[in-house]
Amino acid sequence: MEIRKLVIITEDIYMDGEKIAEKPVRKVAAVAVIKNPFAGKYEEKLDLLIDIGEELGKILGERAVEALGRDRQVESYGKAAIVGEKGELEHAAAILHPKLGTPLRNAVGGGKAIIPSVKKIGRMGDELDIPLHYKDAAFVRSHFDGMTISVNDAPKADEILVAIAVTDGGRPHPRVGGLKKEEAKKEDGLR
Repeated sequence: MEIRKLVIITEDIYMDGEKIAEKPVRKVAAVAVIKNPFAGKYEEKLDLLIDIGEELGKILGERAVEALGRDRQVESYGKAAIVGEKGELEHAAAILHPKLGTPLRNAVGGGKAIIPSVKKIGRMGDELDIPLHYKDAAFVRSHFDGMTISVNDAPKADEILVAIAVTDGGRPHPRVGGLKKEEAKKEDGLR
């Protein structure tokens, strides 16, 4: 794997909707910009990208947890990728889906829920909306959220921008009902 750069983006949310949050919510995105080994050509077997996904799950997961703060508990997670113009969506799928999840879950201290994801083809500076939800029960509505990121010089046409995001809470003032974090059984990753 050829990494051109690693980027950490941190947000601390103190107020939303003109109301101060009881507890500030921290969101962190850990981003890697890598060379796409299959840019400009079709490759039937994507095992190399699958293995890269496993390595990035570990690297980005550990960096995100460190940036969140070791004294803070990860509550939500998500993953996303932008493939440069010479690549294809399947390159992002190979990185994000088969093996990235296990090392990411190890880094964040578990996670029974599926890791929400998004992928797209894009250009340098394009925005990426990383979906987020509660890591142990996907239907905890207070944690349906996202984090928008951008890296001004990535991805180049022959690169892939890979990002994971973690938070230490849900939205600052959730009030649309649904399953609460405290009510989640955390058995099947759903409720």
